[in-house]
Amino acid sequence: MLEAAGLTSAEEAVYRLLVMVPAASADEIARQCALVPADVGQALASLEAKGLASATDRSPRSFAAAPPDVALLPHLQRQTDALDRARVAVTGLVETYRHTRRRSDPDQLIEVITGAEALRQNLRRIQDGARHEMLWFCKAHYVAMPSGSNQAEFDALDRGVRYRVVYERAFFDDPGAVDNVAQGVRAGETARAVPHLPLRLAVADRTIAICPLVPGGPGGSSEEPTTALVRDSNLLEALVALFERYWEDAVPLHVNESGTVNGTDGDSGGHELSAMDRQLLSLLVAGVADKAIASQMGLSRRTVQRRIQAMMASAGATTRMQLAWHAARRNWM
Repeated sequence: MLEAAGLTSAEEAVYRLLVMVPAASADEIARQCALVPADVGQALASLEAKGLASATDRSPRSFAAAPPDVALLPHLQRQTDALDRARVAVTGLVETYRHTRRRSDPDQLIEVITGAEALRQNLRRIQDGARHEMLWFCKAHYVAMPSGSNQAEFDALDRGVRYRVVYERAFFDDPGAVDNVAQGVRAGETARAVPHLPLRLAVADRTIAICPLVPGGPGGSSEEPTTALVRDSNLLEALVALFERYWEDAVPLHVNESGTVNGTDGDSGGHELSAMDRQLLSLLVAGVADKAIASQMGLSRRTVQRRIQAMMASAGATTRMQLAWHAARRNWM
């Protein structure tokens, strides 16, 4: 178990014995560790050289262990630091290699993957490797990964990876889709909906994307799906920009206590405000204080605040500034 600290099996056995006793002679160590005297002598010499053991004044000549926190932990920390430096260096070499190869080998930019199983494996792989953010377009009728089967998402969310997912309206017609989305939102996923998505898409850390090229799988044609694995390039930047454009117009999804998901229709302009709420919202956007709005509209201040909170909930806004932005986007005024 201590190979990482640079100990052989014999050295580890001797050191473990010395940790458990005040001191021990070479003969005592050989008997209790079931080692031949020559191996014990070699192990003790090596432990002394590494600062893990030292001879005592006791007769016969005996040895005592150095404290593990003093002798072992600094050594392990130095190894960890060295590995971190090596990892940074290797990452830099990988980026240099990819940059060089991308200019001479187009296969480094786009890799074509065929088959549902290969698609599943690559979706899991890019999620397992994600460190910052995953972007998703989820269309109706799965191709390779049924709704609710993406355990890699929950593992990544636990690591602190941010998930932003856009669902199209028809996705929620799939069996169990609403419950699965509710579970993801509760786990930390940020979800929005639109009436329709142009394609399926998954992007990890804005450095690699998976985008099926033709229909296939259980929800598509009878043929196996063909997928593009897109690496850092102008095409990848275009896919990320496409995601951000749809994300901006998408309707936030919210899960209530009963597990119902609100906003699944993805329609940002389908909610009609009453004439009273339109007037209240116009005054709010104009910067009129709640008390003045209440006085001007003949309402109580509590009623004004309650109606503002209701509009914020409908818009999926957490601040009044966000409410004003959503109101303008949804044509509420």
